[in-house]
Amino acid sequence: MQAIKMPPPATVTIPMSMHIGKPANCIVAVGDHVKVGQMIGEPGGFVSSPVFASVSGTVKKIVPMLQFMGATCQAVVIESDGQMTVADTVKAPEITDYASFINAVRDSGVVGLGGATFPTAVKLDVKDTSRIQEIIINGAECEGYITSDHRTMLDRTDEVVEGCRLLEKWLDVKKIIIAIEDNKPDAVALMEEKVASYDNIRVVAAKTQYPEGAEKMLIKKVMGRQVPSGKLPADVGCVVSNTSTAKAISDAIQKGMPLVERAVSVTGDFIRNPGNYMVKLGTNVQELIDHCGGITGDDVVLKMGGPMMGAPLKDTNVPIIKGSNGVIAIAADHTEEKECIKCGRCVDVCPMELQPLEIYKYGQLGDAEKLLTLNVMDCFSCKCCEYICSSKIPLVSKINAAKGLVMPLLKKK
Repeated sequence: MQAIKMPPPATVTIPMSMHIGKPANCIVAVGDHVKVGQMIGEPGGFVSSPVFASVSGTVKKIVPMLQFMGATCQAVVIESDGQMTVADTVKAPEITDYASFINAVRDSGVVGLGGATFPTAVKLDVKDTSRIQEIIINGAECEGYITSDHRTMLDRTDEVVEGCRLLEKWLDVKKIIIAIEDNKPDAVALMEEKVASYDNIRVVAAKTQYPEGAEKMLIKKVMGRQVPSGKLPADVGCVVSNTSTAKAISDAIQKGMPLVERAVSVTGDFIRNPGNYMVKLGTNVQELIDHCGGITGDDVVLKMGGPMMGAPLKDTNVPIIKGSNGVIAIAADHTEEKECIKCGRCVDVCPMELQPLEIYKYGQLGDAEKLLTLNVMDCFSCKCCEYICSSKIPLVSKINAAKGLVMPLLKKK
């Protein structure tokens, strides 16, 4: 069943920070009339991304918004006029070389849509493109419940392939690998059919195993290369881009449409009408849940994202943003935290071969130098350690706090 297009909401709330890096700078004022695809926030720095209106209408408010990680940014509240009028600026850009391609991707507001939200233009701006041997298109959607990328591969296959071809052409890369987990045979078969005529694009069916959707894990699985601690995929000759991101690049280059909507999995054991929905950015999460028939149980936890890496939603009066690949409703876990019994299971399951127990210990002690030697920054919060922990210690939040201790040391280097 194709992703269902949710009707545009009467009001959207669009944060200026929907990406890793500096928030965008708001460039509209209360009372302004805006159109779909009109820029309302310009990049606040090199690692930043522009923000666009997802509906046409009037700017009613510009308000501070508290985000998941505790930071505050501005958010633009737009009251829709119901017309969905597209801005005159929405037109296919003229691409003549690598630099103009990067600029077009930057101007489109595309970020990593698998959940990481790193600005795509920054990732692709590798300066020396001869370093890049392969581009891996990441279709390894390994978190339970979340199927928005799977749906995109089935519904928007041509756009995903076109995104691959654009990356191949302008980055001058000779090999594109579309990696899809083997529990998605329909997507594997369809992609294989669509790329059969291209000698330099191939589909790899990877064994389904969490958390191989993380780019360093995928590179190791597909290419057999280890990205060293502190290094990037480009350092081993790869660039990894999500399938939905590839589709968004195609939309931006072929149609000139910036990122204003995305596929969202609204699912879990307690959603009345689970499914994948095409949702305008800025749509209220509670409105989306109501559109899906609401929640059927009482002892339920809501998460933005998957069951492992998703962030708990204590308040559903928040907007869908660029990284919102899913909203799930699952059974609450009331297991209480106990003292660590030093079983070592967290070490056994860590995909980055870290020592979560040691990181936890030295984080409690505030020893930033030791944390640095333990490669704490390599943790990507997959929560494998937390899931397996016999004592149910919230290890990821502890590790994230430990990262905060290390950041001042890194800035000095």
